[in-house]
Amino acid sequence: MIRKAELKDVPAITNIYNDAILHSTATFDTEVKSIDNRIAWFHEHPDKYPIVVAEEHGEVVGFASMTRWSDRAAYDDTAEISIYIQQTHRGKGLGNILMQTIIQKGKEGGLHCILSRITEGNDMSIHLHKKYGFETVGVLKQVGRKFNRLLDVTMMQLLYQQS
Repeated sequence: MIRKAELKDVPAITNIYNDAILHSTATFDTEVKSIDNRIAWFHEHPDKYPIVVAEEHGEVVGFASMTRWSDRAAYDDTAEISIYIQQTHRGKGLGNILMQTIIQKGKEGGLHCILSRITEGNDMSIHLHKKYGFETVGVLKQVGRKFNRLLDVTMMQLLYQQS
């Protein structure tokens, strides 16, 4: 089941995100986040910048979010997409469902542009983004260091069709 995230989901979201911090290059965060930090992050997501969760048997096993790209007003219709899935639930199609849902929620919220930063080595993520219409707009060379490696970041973009 995919649904809008609620405050009660923050501990599970925090655990999933912290696992990604510690064990993957999906995020360039290097220090685990506290529940209080993620509560503040949660409150920075009004309806225009949604968060949705994937729930299985009452347990949050993944989430997707649209985060404001910049605090400058000119960027108000642009968001950065993020998708994180609990390690034991990867490869079951949740990424597809979360991607489809969060893209639709962003459109309903009035967004025009979605950006994504994908770290070198995350080919499955690039494939998922391409499947949903994202285009590669550039590669930032060696912009982040994680696990003692300098890593490239692929920038991808999706523009909503104007109706």
